[in-house]
Amino acid sequence: MQGLVNRSIQNFLSDTFGEEVWRDIAQRSSIPEEGFEAMLGYDEAVTDTLIEAACTRLNRGRLDLLEDLGAYLTTREAVRRLLRYGGRDFVDFLRSLNELQGRTQMALDYLHLPELFLLEGEKDHFALEVRAAQPGWGAVLAGLVRAMADDYGALALIELIDPAPDGTERLSLRLLDHSHSRGRAFELSHAVGGAG
Repeated sequence: MQGLVNRSIQNFLSDTFGEEVWRDIAQRSSIPEEGFEAMLGYDEAVTDTLIEAACTRLNRGRLDLLEDLGAYLTTREAVRRLLRYGGRDFVDFLRSLNELQGRTQMALDYLHLPELFLLEGEKDHFALEVRAAQPGWGAVLAGLVRAMADDYGALALIELIDPAPDGTERLSLRLLDHSHSRGRAFELSHAVGGAG
C-alpha cells in the first residue's frame, strides 16, 4: 500500500513544486531521486520522513501540506471519477464516503484506505470520522472533500477539528449552498483517457 501512497506524494510534490524541489526533498529523505514504485511495499516510517522533509523544505505545516495533497488527488481524472461515482450531488457524495474504502479495494485490493464514517447532524451539517493507522489522513480528506465540493458546485465550510481521545481524526462539514456555482461536467459513460 505505501508504494502507491508514497508515489502519490512524490507526484504531488513534483507536479506542484517542480522536479528540483522533489530532488532536494528526496535527498533530505535519503530516498533515491527516481522515487517510489507504486506497487511495492515501504515502511510507514519512510512516508513520515518524506512528509517531514517536504514540510521543512517548503516551510509548510504538516496539516496544510496534507490538505493540499488531498486537493491535488482530485485533479487526477481516475481518482475524480472514482469519487464522482459516489453520487449525483455533493450530499450523495458525502453519504458515499462510508463506502469509499470498499470501492477502492475492488479496484486496488492492496490499497488500504482509512475507514470513513459520515454522521449527519442538523440540516446540512455533517461530521466525518477518519480512522487510520497513520495520522494525517483527516487533513488529506479535508482537502479532498473541499475540492469535491467545488467539483459539484457546492459551497461548503470544511474544518479539521481536534481528534477524538482514541485518535480518530474528525472533520466538521457545513453545506452552505447546494448549487453555489456550476459544477464540473461528469458523464458516467465517459472513458478515462478521453475516448468515449
